Amino acid sequence: MRLTLRQLSVFESVARNLSFTRAAEELHLSQPGVSMQISQLEEAVGLPLFEKLGKKIFLTEAGREMYRYSQTISRQLQEAEEVIESLKGVTRGHLRISVATTVNHFATRALAAFTKAYPGTSFSLDVTNRKSLLEQLAANETDLVIMGRPPEGLEVTADAFMDNPLVVIAPSGHSLFEEFKARPVPLDRIREETFVVREPASGTRIAMERFFSQRGLRLQAGMEMTSNEAIKHAVEAGLGLGIVSIHTIELELETRRLAVLEVEDFPIMRHWYLVQGKGKRLPPVAQAFKEFLHNRVTTFSPAA
Repeated sequence: MRLTLRQLSVFESVARNLSFTRAAEELHLSQPGVSMQISQLEEAVGLPLFEKLGKKIFLTEAGREMYRYSQTISRQLQEAEEVIESLKGVTRGHLRISVATTVNHFATRALAAFTKAYPGTSFSLDVTNRKSLLEQLAANETDLVIMGRPPEGLEVTADAFMDNPLVVIAPSGHSLFEEFKARPVPLDRIREETFVVREPASGTRIAMERFFSQRGLRLQAGMEMTSNEAIKHAVEAGLGLGIVSIHTIELELETRRLAVLEVEDFPIMRHWYLVQGKGKRLPPVAQAFKEFLHNRVTTFSPAA
């Protein structure tokens, strides 16, 4: 069976997207060019790799087997490239990093400082939700992930590198500031308030619910939001209290649009973790970023 790396690359993209059109866009090829590469590969294999039902395409049994092998070959080639690059030192390289939405502000500062220290490097940053981060880790689609709670059930290594306190936020003129001037707001009083919360799969939401459940309490969730920015806007508008990472509200605290409410047993102390696939050989640029983060984390932290 004679086939080329080009054919495998095109096949891998079509199989992953289950679309000739999206694969063509991803690879910057014409759709007829993609179709030709797949036809040549199927001829070399001697079996059809895709079948079409209506307007959708699906992998055949042979296609599924070939997809597994193409992924293995792709990973091995990437590792070979990374080993060669490591022999050259970190003078260039492209870092693929994905972060939870709570990490966005911190991550952009850290990456700006890193690329200034290593001017020959570049990066792609994906700011997304926890579900997407787990999918990327499982599919080996990113070098590093920064998130609040390491996943269970995935073969990963996780390295805590920074505290991430969760605090209760309110509009600066909220009545609770006047009601509790000299002492923290009791939890029994807090549960009377309506909260604007993240979606159920969010790490912040999970930590929040665990915190109150351990104390036999249940919050009143008035609205669900899919981002911290939306929560901050909703709290500022008076739609409820919120629980967010202290690192996400630097600007709002400076401008006094929001304030941290001192609450009994708060903050909820969490950590940010650097997560990668277990056994994954990081490219030199990713390894350098990990070391850079540990050595200089406080210099570009929003709390610095």
